Amino acid sequence: MQELGKTGLGVSRIALGCMRMASLDDKAAQAVVETALEQGITFFDHADIYGGGASERRFAMAMKGLKVDREAIMLQSKCGIRKGYFDFSKEHIVASVDAILSRLETDYLDVLALHRPDALMEPEEVAEAFSELKAAGKVRYFGVSNQNTYQIELLQSYLSEPLVVNQLQLSPVHTPLIDAGLHVNMKEAAAIVRDGSVLDYCRLKKMTIQAWSPFLIDLQKGTFMNHPDYGRLNQTISRLADQYHVSREAIVVAWIMRHPAKIQTVVGSMNPARLEKIAEAEKIVLTRAEWYEIYTSAGNSLP
Repeated sequence: MQELGKTGLGVSRIALGCMRMASLDDKAAQAVVETALEQGITFFDHADIYGGGASERRFAMAMKGLKVDREAIMLQSKCGIRKGYFDFSKEHIVASVDAILSRLETDYLDVLALHRPDALMEPEEVAEAFSELKAAGKVRYFGVSNQNTYQIELLQSYLSEPLVVNQLQLSPVHTPLIDAGLHVNMKEAAAIVRDGSVLDYCRLKKMTIQAWSPFLIDLQKGTFMNHPDYGRLNQTISRLADQYHVSREAIVVAWIMRHPAKIQTVVGSMNPARLEKIAEAEKIVLTRAEWYEIYTSAGNSLP
């Protein structure tokens, strides 16, 4: 368990991302949720665009089938992405939450995150929407997704309480969050600060970073696990998995969890057996040398 932002609430270090749940039938969805809970995964991440809302409905059916106490889990959903554009208007945020709650068949969200930055964001409107949703008891806490330091600072300056999460892509093969911090004052491309040092910023502000796509190269190439372009990385992961007697998936998640930022890893597997393997990450703590070996095996350099 770890604290979520500065809320004082304990949450599971691994969260289940429910983007692909729409592809399952009710029985399979129930099996996934049941396995997650058995493995101590009690934080569930949604978004209104996942399956066009079908993922949230499927999750609600699974919850009913399992008769899970709502207070035993934490639900997060995201809004702000529309077809062809982004929308952080007060009207859209409030309407989105009402629709999300209806699909999830719940009275409240533990966390609402804004999904991707909106270049036309009016922070006053967002603040009004958040205040209204909080006062109505529909959302307990708020966060963002894929935002940099000053985007967060701008929005935060209009809010009465701190944003608690920032959802950002991170894996051994996608490391912009880490690279520039290692290559300070160097001339190579890795030294370019692309996000306003958002990792250090979130640590400073005690925002929980939620790492999404921990196994992904990108949407075109898919996962780096067993990918021919990442042979050295896969050899390192396999050797460490054998050494620790855990799965290779667990080594990848343990690599993220080893970072002192206390990053929460969002995994999207809809395979119960794979979820069990991922949850093995909780059993181990990689050494400093092992963490850096995975980082460099992925093709990342040290100065």
